[in-house]
Amino acid sequence: MKHLHFVYLWQIVSTLLFVPGVILAQSEIPLIPKPNHLVVADGKYIIPPVVDVHVSEEFAAMADLFTQLPGVDSVSVLRIRNIKRIPQDGIRVIKAHAAYPVAEGAYRLQVDSTGIQLVAHDEQTVLSGFMTLLQLSYLQDLYNVIPRVIIEDKPAYAYRGLHLDVARHFFPVSFLKKYIDLMAIYKFNHFHLHLTDDGGWRVQIRQHPELTQRAAWRTHYAWADWKASGGRYVNEGHPNANGGYYTQQEVRELIAYAQDKGITIIPEIDMPGHAHAVLAVRPELSCSSNAYHHSEFCLGNEATYTFLTQVLDEVIELFPSPYIHIGGDETDKTSWKACPKCQGLKDSLDLADEAALQGHFVGRIDAYLKAKGRKLIGWDEIMDGGLPAGATVMAWRGQAQGIAAANAGHNVVMTPQSHLYLDHYQSDPRTQPGAIGGYTTLEHVYGYNPREGVAGDKMQHVLGAQGNLWTEYILTPAHAEYMAFPRAMALSEVLWTNPDKKDYQDFRTRLQAHYRLLQRLGVNYYRPAFDAKVNVQYNADTHNNTISISSEQYEPTIRYTVDGTAPTPASALYNKPFDLAASAVIKAAYFMDSVQVGAVDSAVVDLHKAIGKKVTYHTPWDAYPAQAEATLTDGQKGGLRYDDGQWQGFAGDFDVVIDFERREQISQVSIGFVQEPGPGIFLPGEVKVLLSDNGTNFREVAAINHNVSPDGERLVFHRFEQVFDKPVAARYLRVVAPRARPGFLFADEVVVY
Repeated sequence: MKHLHFVYLWQIVSTLLFVPGVILAQSEIPLIPKPNHLVVADGKYIIPPVVDVHVSEEFAAMADLFTQLPGVDSVSVLRIRNIKRIPQDGIRVIKAHAAYPVAEGAYRLQVDSTGIQLVAHDEQTVLSGFMTLLQLSYLQDLYNVIPRVIIEDKPAYAYRGLHLDVARHFFPVSFLKKYIDLMAIYKFNHFHLHLTDDGGWRVQIRQHPELTQRAAWRTHYAWADWKASGGRYVNEGHPNANGGYYTQQEVRELIAYAQDKGITIIPEIDMPGHAHAVLAVRPELSCSSNAYHHSEFCLGNEATYTFLTQVLDEVIELFPSPYIHIGGDETDKTSWKACPKCQGLKDSLDLADEAALQGHFVGRIDAYLKAKGRKLIGWDEIMDGGLPAGATVMAWRGQAQGIAAANAGHNVVMTPQSHLYLDHYQSDPRTQPGAIGGYTTLEHVYGYNPREGVAGDKMQHVLGAQGNLWTEYILTPAHAEYMAFPRAMALSEVLWTNPDKKDYQDFRTRLQAHYRLLQRLGVNYYRPAFDAKVNVQYNADTHNNTISISSEQYEPTIRYTVDGTAPTPASALYNKPFDLAASAVIKAAYFMDSVQVGAVDSAVVDLHKAIGKKVTYHTPWDAYPAQAEATLTDGQKGGLRYDDGQWQGFAGDFDVVIDFERREQISQVSIGFVQEPGPGIFLPGEVKVLLSDNGTNFREVAAINHNVSPDGERLVFHRFEQVFDKPVAARYLRVVAPRARPGFLFADEVVVY
């Protein structure tokens, strides 16, 4: 089956249907990302340890790729000088040609009993095809026995990125190379390297040796400890110095390593904010005075621009990336309001406010980069003061910012924290290492659509998407791997595979084979939890609850009870969701060979007096409406994400009234709150319960306190509950929960018996 062209692919399929033993199920070849066109047949090719690689002249330098195949000891390069004399066996890498056609931007990989043939247009598509072959090899019981396949494939998005923050915690070059290896296998092509931030400066700048002599070294290893201890820096060589930096030679070596695998490294030099490390050694560049100290560069100080352009000159000389990332996010604009130089610049330019002042700064840096032949890219705050033409937006705050950028005609890389922040918890946060917050599961990543909400004629502006791995709470390479994989693999399929080919259950099936691949590569990936998870969904129309039970395990054996007792091997086997029309306590657990493995999960099924009743808000919700007025009495408790649509957010105090429509006997009242200090979510100081018969005059009947510290870093769910010694009667129930400190309150369901 030589010289296969895309338009003839399914003619080959129909022919293969008549070959005994032919397999057409893609799950038999569990590649990730899923190829858009794949044919599988009986047979195999055994790669010899000494390989002759016949290559078109244009790809001669790429023949050494095949030495990366496990089991290959050496490669001999044989140039193809005549298209009519290409061997029909062995390994061939052929430039796409009229006699060997393949779709534009695609590669075609054919393996049969005679050998391997890879047809591609350019080096990038050769790399894509080779990485498919490499993955095929790692997926086999014997590395050198490759199944018979025909694959023709191309990516859905041009930009397929992963990010790593080396400023908060420094990672050695050896780990960056391993990260790049994994990116290449899963067909990512952009590596966003976050080199500078408040936590440290990580790249050698010869004109400013102070940046690596001091700004790269801090007093504490753990970022959280350092921040809590005043955020101080010490000189390299100090006994307490923690950190590090990359020399320019190391950077060049890393760039070359990535280029060989088809990956562009995008450097980020954060400006004008997140500059604490710089300003610690160059305080004259800040807006600080005796009364103020912030981590923003002074935009009215010409020395700031001189310093930044000197840094950018060396960064541009080091990194061939067309994009230079400037950050541009999370500035404290009050520092500019307090700075006479910044205000003088704003007034001289007749700018409306500090956002416009930042816009002026971004425009000036953009013009400098353009003059050097580079493109500015930054976080979506660079739009706030007006975005220069040609600049690219990296949308992190949410899909809405990315949509706005694309619909306005700006190129955008989607990286919303809601779906693509890989530093968020990926399983029940109560069982996981400390993280900054959030809850983003494998399925949540897989379900992301970068172009959702973008106008049809603007979709070309969505270049792709990127997974971000911030490291405030990630101290080691092993922990970084744990947070990135396998979620990065789900993102790889989002960005490569055509949407109509995607299916999460099929992805989960293929993922089972990749756990062994990751083990073979020594990756400390996240292992799926053994715990069962009980979910309760209230049905307002039928006034009952639907119970579903899930597990991160593949095809799990789950047993459950509905009477509050612990499940045993003899308990009911869960097969599908079921309904309950009465209150109950559900308990469930995962079993392996009749032995309980993992924790028991439980959920209370409530059919209580407040369901469906009207709620009056004395204080409004802010930013997180959940189900609006129905949230607190819809029968549905919040889950593990504060933004899951069931937790309602309040920037002020919580104060609501529930109308039962008639006088009711009340024996118990409870309400759930969540605490997640990373994003500024805290429990209230107390919860007060008040009753009234007229809705105007209320009497306090309970004040419920707690002993949860607001200073911990862990996610906490706390249910404030009051059980009365004797039932009390009232038509109106008021629940008041004052904030204990600035931040958000998040509440779910008011349960009344």
